[in-house]
Amino acid sequence: MPAMDPRQPWLPDLTGPSRRLVQELRVSGPSTRAQLVERTGLSRATVSGYVSDLVDRGLVAPSEETGAVETGGRPARLVHLTRRAGVVVGVDIGRTHVRVAVADLSHEIVGEETTTLPVADLDSDAVLDTVASQVRAELRRVGACTEDVVGAVVGLPTPVVGRAASARGTVARSNILPTWSGRTPAPALQERLGVPVIVENDANLGAVAEVRWGAGRGSRATIYLKMATGVGGAIVLDGDLLRGVSGTAGEMGHVSLDPAGALCRCGNRGCLELTAGGAALLQAIRTAAPHLADLRSLVAGALEGDQACRRLIADAGTSVGQVLGGLVNVLNPDRIVVGGELGTAGDLLVDPLRRALGQSAIPAAAEQLTVVPGSLGARAEVLGALAVALREADRLTG
Repeated sequence: MPAMDPRQPWLPDLTGPSRRLVQELRVSGPSTRAQLVERTGLSRATVSGYVSDLVDRGLVAPSEETGAVETGGRPARLVHLTRRAGVVVGVDIGRTHVRVAVADLSHEIVGEETTTLPVADLDSDAVLDTVASQVRAELRRVGACTEDVVGAVVGLPTPVVGRAASARGTVARSNILPTWSGRTPAPALQERLGVPVIVENDANLGAVAEVRWGAGRGSRATIYLKMATGVGGAIVLDGDLLRGVSGTAGEMGHVSLDPAGALCRCGNRGCLELTAGGAALLQAIRTAAPHLADLRSLVAGALEGDQACRRLIADAGTSVGQVLGGLVNVLNPDRIVVGGELGTAGDLLVDPLRRALGQSAIPAAAEQLTVVPGSLGARAEVLGALAVALREADRLTG
């Protein structure tokens, strides 16, 4: 495969129906010819002819799997994009880790690796150096190289200012990653790798993944809550992220519960994060259980029956439910998905959240609402990065 110039359109020799079919397969994954007819609006003969041409060119191949049974009672054969069509890279940068995944354009994850790294204590350039090395290593491991990469998407645990996911997205002032404030990391990583890159808030990516493949699947209006060291969130309406004017929509952790309360890192007082964020919970548990050094051990203690851990997690769920009630009244969603490390506490967190929500939301909205733990766990953000990269491939390289 020839080296890709990030300034040139992806697969520039494809035009018309061929490009439409490749775009559809990239976004939706393996599909039958009948599904391609329905989704693209092309005629059955056109789809059949151009799929055959793409197969001859080595960009599309029949799948071993079959789709729904078609007229005549025979299961239809799926087709999918081949590795020759390219790969995408997803990167999740957390406070203490870097997770990299590589997927081909048929939506199969072909490589994934997580490295422990004190991201919050390092300069952003040092972290990006590590990310670039890890991406190259994972590409080598799966038999690919940077020339095969259609695009890469990186998630950060901090707001990224911009109207949409952008190659020029700027990191907002961040207390979680102070050395990243004001940086535009996408161009810096693109320079290191030679591939097109966009940067996105990690809660946004977690929301995209849960709606596409996880606990939010089938939802039309989803509020996603990421409860970890801080409290982040995202809103997905009819499959699209609601970003707001500056790209910070969904920052529920900084809704004020008490205007006269303690000072938050954002500059406001009494924010939800000061009550329900992981850092606040760990600080509160120190007296009762000083051996609990991280959220994983706090959640494990709760699941094992430790009453202090259970009470803290329940109180966090109650606070979140009180805040979400107003948002539910305004947006009238059909689902709330609770992810992040605290989300792994399951019903210990979700049940009190449901109860508080039922008291703070109007009945007509609450009755149509389902509140569920996320199903993708720690992988939600990197899977969301892959989903965005698959969807945005043409814009990344355009």
